[in-house]
Amino acid sequence: MKALMIQGTCSSAGKSLIVTALARWFARRGVAVAPFKAQNMSNNARVVRGGEIGVAQYLQALAAGIEPDVRMNPVLVKPESDTRSQV
Repeated sequence: MKALMIQGTCSSAGKSLIVTALARWFARRGVAVAPFKAQNMSNNARVVRGGEIGVAQYLQALAAGIEPDVRMNPVLVKPESDTRSQV
């Protein structure tokens, strides 16, 4: 398997939880796993070498048994107000 994409129709559908479980399941079976989310809008972030990533990608990396990396979530948009965000 080259890649697997998990999609949902709304926020809070459980996509991140499913990906975390699949990452752990595949990693335990010897499959190389790395989470990736191209863009994320959230104030919930974790500091990693090189910057910050979303909490979900951080936990997914830990579940996969690899070090969280800023490349797993290259664009993190952090809202500061209704008209302003930090990238």
